[in-house]
Amino acid sequence: MRTLTEPFKIKMVEPLRITTEAYRQAALEKAGYNPFLLRSDDVFIDLLTDSGTGAMSDRQWAGIMMGDESYAGARSWEHLQAVVQELTGMQYVLPTHQGRAAERILYSILGGKGKIFISNTHFDTTRANIEYVGSEAIDIVCKEANDVESYAAFKGNIDLEKLEKLITQYGTGTIAAVIITVTNNSSGGQPVSMQNMKAVRKICDKHGLLMVIDGCRIAENSYYIKHREDGFTEKTYKQIAQEMLNLGDAFIMSAKKDGMVNIGGLLTLKDEALSVKCKNLLIISEGFTTYGGLSGRDMEALAIGLNEVFDKDYLHYRIRSTAYLGEKLREKGVPVVWPIGGHAVYIDAKKLYANVPVVEYPGQALVIDLYLKGGIRCVEVGSVMFGKYNKQGKLVPAINELVRMAIPRRVYTQSHIDYVLDIFDDILEIKNRNKGFKITYEPPFLRHFTAHFEPIK
Repeated sequence: MRTLTEPFKIKMVEPLRITTEAYRQAALEKAGYNPFLLRSDDVFIDLLTDSGTGAMSDRQWAGIMMGDESYAGARSWEHLQAVVQELTGMQYVLPTHQGRAAERILYSILGGKGKIFISNTHFDTTRANIEYVGSEAIDIVCKEANDVESYAAFKGNIDLEKLEKLITQYGTGTIAAVIITVTNNSSGGQPVSMQNMKAVRKICDKHGLLMVIDGCRIAENSYYIKHREDGFTEKTYKQIAQEMLNLGDAFIMSAKKDGMVNIGGLLTLKDEALSVKCKNLLIISEGFTTYGGLSGRDMEALAIGLNEVFDKDYLHYRIRSTAYLGEKLREKGVPVVWPIGGHAVYIDAKKLYANVPVVEYPGQALVIDLYLKGGIRCVEVGSVMFGKYNKQGKLVPAINELVRMAIPRRVYTQSHIDYVLDIFDDILEIKNRNKGFKITYEPPFLRHFTAHFEPIK
C-alpha cells in the first residue's frame, strides 16, 4: 500500500506551541474543564470542529483580493449566486454569515409552538433553533445506526417506516418540515444514500410536506454514494451532489465545512413566497439580500471553494486520511463508530471508559484526558451535548456517549495524525478509570459550549 500523501503543497505555516502536562492541567482548571473555553494558543492539535477551521487555497486567497465590497449587486455576489444556483437547481439564494443563521431564518418562519420537525438526526444548533421557537425536533435515524460497531454503507439514512408513522401520528398540518442532514454528523458522520433521499422525497410529495436538505458536507456524502451505491460510478461528485440537492425544497449549508471557507452560510429555496418571507428576515437580522452578513471577499472565496471541494484528488485524500486515523485506532482496540465518517472519527467513550457512569459523562472524561495527555482538543457528543433532565431533575442520557475528533480541511499532515495515534497509547493505559465529571454551571440552551465542570474525586 502506498503512503497516503497530501495533494497540496504548503505555502504558509503557523507555529504550534508545545506545552507540558502541568501547564495543560492549569489551563483546564482555568477553562472550567471545558475545551471550548481553552485558548487556541494552548492547543497543539485542534480537532474540536471542522467548521471554519480549514485552510483556503491559493485561488481562494487570490479571489479575496478581487472581492467586490459594494453594498448591493456586487460582482462577488453574482459569482456566488451563479455557482450556488448551478449546484442546487434552486432559484432563490440567500447568503448568511454562517449556517445557524440560515437555520434560524427558515425554522423560525416554518416553526412555532406545536410544530414538529423530523430528521435523521438534528445537530446541536439545528435542534436549538427549532426548540427556541417552541417547536419539537424528532430524530429517526435508521436502525443500523444503533449498532455503532457494525458495518452498513449508509448508517445516516432516515427510518422510512418511522417517518410514515410520525406523519400519521401528528398529521401533516403539525409537521413543519422533514430535514435530511448529509452527512449525518451526530450519528458518527455517516452518509445518506440517494435511494433513501428519493424515498423521503416521495413520502413528502405524498403528504405535501417540505423537504429540507442540511448539506454542509454535501461533497463528502457524494463521495460515499459514488463508491458505495449502485449506478453512480460514472458520475462526478458534483453531478451526484446536484442530483441530491434537486430533491429538496430548501437547502441549508454551513459553508464553513464543504464550502472550504472560514465563514459563511447559505439558504436556498425553490418556493418564491417562502423566499420572500426569508429575505425579509434576512434583511432585518443579517444584511441586504446580496451580501447577508458576508463581505464581498468572503463570497468570492466561497464561490471558488464550492467548486474546489468536488476535486477528485482532494476528496479521495479527505476521506482516506480520516479513515486512516479511525482504522488505526480500531487496530489498537479503541472502540470507534464504524465505518469511519468523512469529516471525523467518533470514539465510543461509554465502551472505552466502561467504568465511568453515564451520569459522570465518560465522553467529557475522554475529552479532558486527550487534552491533558497530548494537547489534543476535541468535543463530547453524548449526554453533555444531547442529554436532558426529567421532571425530577435526573439526567436522561443520550443514546450514545461519543467523542468526535473532527479533522480540519487541508490543515494537518500525516505526521500530526500519527501523533494523535501515539497519544491513544497513553489513553489506553488509563481506560480503567472509574470517575468522571459533574456539571457546576450550565446555560439553558447549547450547554456544551459554555458549561463548567469539575472532576469527581
